[in-house]
Amino acid sequence: MDYLPLFFKLTNQDVLLVGGGNVALRKARLLCRAGAKVTVISHRVCDELQQLLDANQGVAIIGEYHSALLDNKMLVIAATDDNELNERVHFDAVENNTPVNVVDSPKLCTFVFPAIVDRSPVVIGISSGGSAPVLARLLRARLETWIPKSYGKLASIANHFRDQVKQKFSTVNHRRVFWENVLQGQIAEKVFAGRESEAIRLIETKLTNEDPEHQVGEVYLVGGGPGDPELLTFKALRLMQQADIVLYDALVSEAVLDLCRRDADLVFVGKKRDNHAVPQEGINELLVKHAKLGKRVVRLKGGDPFIFGRGGEELETLKAHNIPFQVVPGITAASACSTFSGIPLTHRNYAQSVKFVTGQLKNRTSDLNFDELVHPNQTVVFYMGLHTLPVLSQKLIEHGKPSDTPVAIVSRGTSADQKVLTGTLKNITELQEKAQLPAPALIIVGEVVSLHENLSWFGEEVLAQNLSPVKAEQ
Repeated sequence: MDYLPLFFKLTNQDVLLVGGGNVALRKARLLCRAGAKVTVISHRVCDELQQLLDANQGVAIIGEYHSALLDNKMLVIAATDDNELNERVHFDAVENNTPVNVVDSPKLCTFVFPAIVDRSPVVIGISSGGSAPVLARLLRARLETWIPKSYGKLASIANHFRDQVKQKFSTVNHRRVFWENVLQGQIAEKVFAGRESEAIRLIETKLTNEDPEHQVGEVYLVGGGPGDPELLTFKALRLMQQADIVLYDALVSEAVLDLCRRDADLVFVGKKRDNHAVPQEGINELLVKHAKLGKRVVRLKGGDPFIFGRGGEELETLKAHNIPFQVVPGITAASACSTFSGIPLTHRNYAQSVKFVTGQLKNRTSDLNFDELVHPNQTVVFYMGLHTLPVLSQKLIEHGKPSDTPVAIVSRGTSADQKVLTGTLKNITELQEKAQLPAPALIIVGEVVSLHENLSWFGEEVLAQNLSPVKAEQ
């Protein structure tokens, strides 16, 4: 380890900054955010730097640098393009036992500025020791996306209760368990959702409860998206990695499931056509049961929980049993499959509206309002309609949809083995009988399908005659 990571408390501490240009300005901003009293020495100070100093009780000295300026300074930073001056600042600081940083000159530094992720009072520094600052910034950018902004609020709330927790729990181990439950569970999620007052009340209840280790768990209905793990939301990933138990559907891909917490219990409750591993009522009971045992339960669904995912029914059960819950939306199959197939669901020349419709028909007969589905300038997307494709095509034609209306079947959308079958209402059933595209699959009906040939980008295998693209109106 070339550098020992340290954090300086600079509140009301004197710091010397040599230089008055843009580089010095960037360093001054960091120093002022940390509460330092900054003295700048330079022949010229840019306007923004002067304004920053004026607003933060800083001082600008116009003139030559000299070693006496180091007296009583906690740190010194040299941010000039004068190599000789930078070397002199370094030499004087070392002689004076003052930590020194010379910008872009690691050999002249006794400390370095890390790339910073600021969730004050939580602060994360990433450093390459000056050898690869761009890499450190890239790592910082990645951490920025993983760590919610509200972590700072969570840390502040935890600090508020530190003394009370020490009084309540006599051992370090008991305090550790308490804080792990607070900082990873339901209370933390309240903070992340912007409900700080509820989080505070839960901590107060937890501290005054006769059995503070016992609490009702929480259920997270998480949309797992169409299968590509890179399409998960940050919030979905965070909750999946906190779960004690995961109830997952058949449409959840292995790649998405692999991102759940390694020691979580994984329970398959998927439902396929005519084969329900666990009926919906049983799933509802499992959610309540595990939550009442104090567990964090993720109900992981393919696509979005509220679009043909029966998430509303599960929430009604949770609400009836006073189980806390959250819902995390996911990218629904219609959006994902159309995007990865180069089929825009709405295009101003062809479709001004889109309908999402279930293709699962009661008793294998039609119970859909087909009169609403045959309007022109409209795209219709059928979920779970592969096995009723002949009925859907026939009924649309019977109710007035032209038989040459373009149709696409997108099988296993967004995955490496995605396949797209294109045709028309008249011939799509025959084409599918030959191609035998597997489920899960989505059916898209409308003129926008004609754009597929030109806009396809994902590299999927196209299994039918390509349709001629409709010419856009000028």
